[in-house]
Amino acid sequence: MANGQWYPPEWPDRIRALADGTLTPVQPRRAATVMLLKDIEGAEDTEGATGGIAVHMLRRRASMAFAGGAYAYPGGGVDPRDHERLVAWAGPSRADWAARLDVTETEAQAIVCAAVRETYEEAGVLLAGPTEGSVVSDTTGADWEADREALVRRDLSFAAFLDHRGLVLRSDLLGAWTRWITPEFEPRRYDTWFFVAALPEGQRTRNVSTEADRTVWIAPADATAGYDRGELLMMPPTIATLRQLGAYDQAGAALAAASGRDLTPVLAQARLENGELVLAWPGHDEFTQHLPAAHGGPNAQGPSA
Repeated sequence: MANGQWYPPEWPDRIRALADGTLTPVQPRRAATVMLLKDIEGAEDTEGATGGIAVHMLRRRASMAFAGGAYAYPGGGVDPRDHERLVAWAGPSRADWAARLDVTETEAQAIVCAAVRETYEEAGVLLAGPTEGSVVSDTTGADWEADREALVRRDLSFAAFLDHRGLVLRSDLLGAWTRWITPEFEPRRYDTWFFVAALPEGQRTRNVSTEADRTVWIAPADATAGYDRGELLMMPPTIATLRQLGAYDQAGAALAAASGRDLTPVLAQARLENGELVLAWPGHDEFTQHLPAAHGGPNAQGPSA
C-alpha cells in the first residue's frame, strides 16, 4: 500500500460474511472527537505567504484493538450519564445543537459533553470556564489531574466534575465539522461527530492519554504529506478532515467555517463489481479499495447505505 490508509487484513472476510448474511452488524456507539487547532507563525506556503494552523494529533498504541498505530484526534464514546442532568452551558442552546447534530436536545448535550470531556481526558485541554465568557487558563495542578483521572476511570461524571469545579461548558468554542459512521462489517462501530476548536489561551496540550504513545502538533499539509508517503498511518475520516483543514490559515477561520459544513453521515459501502469486492466511502474516492472476491458468489452483493 503506497499511502498510509489503515486497512485491517480481516476486512475482506468480514465484508463477505456481511454480504452472505453470516455477520450481523453491531449497533454503532455514539462518539465525539475534536480537532484541536492553534495558529502557528513562520510557516510558508507555496505562494510565499506566512502563517498557518497546526492540529493536535495522537498516535494510538500499536496494542490497541482498533486502529493500533494510527494517528487520530482526541475523542471517545458518549458517557450515558451525560444525558442525565443539565450542565451549566454557554453558547448555542441545546435546541440549536440538537438541530445542528440532528438529535434530541438531551442527546445533543451528551455529544457536546463527550467532545469537551474527551479533549480534557486525552489532551489535558478544557473548554470550560467559571463564567459564560471565560475559560480556565491552567489545568496542570495535582488536583486537576486527580479529577481528570477520575473522569477517565468513570468514577466521576462530567456533569459532576463541572458542578464540583463551578464551571460552565463553553459550547461556543466548538464547531461541528463532519460525521462518520464505522462500516457495518467492523466489530467496533462508532457514530462519530467531528468538531473543531481552538486551543484556549494559557492552556497547553499534554500526552496524558492511556491510548496513545505519542502526541504532536502538526500542520495539516505536513500530516497529509506524511500519509501520502506511507509514513503516517491514518483512518479515512482522519485524512479526509486533514485535507479539508488545509484550506484554512487561521484556527478562527476554520471554526467560523464549521457552521456551514454538511453533517450528512459518511458510511462505507461494499459491492461486487467485475469479480471484485469494491469498498468505497461516498464522496471520498481516494479511499476506494478493490478486494479479491475469491470467496464470493452470486449472492456476494455488498451492503449499501
